[in-house]
Amino acid sequence: MAKEEVKTRIEADGLRYRSKAPGSPFAPAGAFGGSTMSCFLCGTHRPRSMLKMRKLLGKSQTVCNPSCKAVAEQLGS
Repeated sequence: MAKEEVKTRIEADGLRYRSKAPGSPFAPAGAFGGSTMSCFLCGTHRPRSMLKMRKLLGKSQTVCNPSCKAVAEQLGS
């Protein structure tokens, strides 16, 4: 079954969406303590305190600490 085509138009004030909430879900909560980053392995955004640096493919990448599966179970997602 095909989905309904969503049509948008640009309003006179320059906005396109009427029902979309403004802002970003990744807004910083503080200087560095509340910011999030995505895990290189699973792609999920997590607080920096739940990530660690690990060398992958010759570069340092942020990954879930201790593992993606363990963090997901801990958060209940």
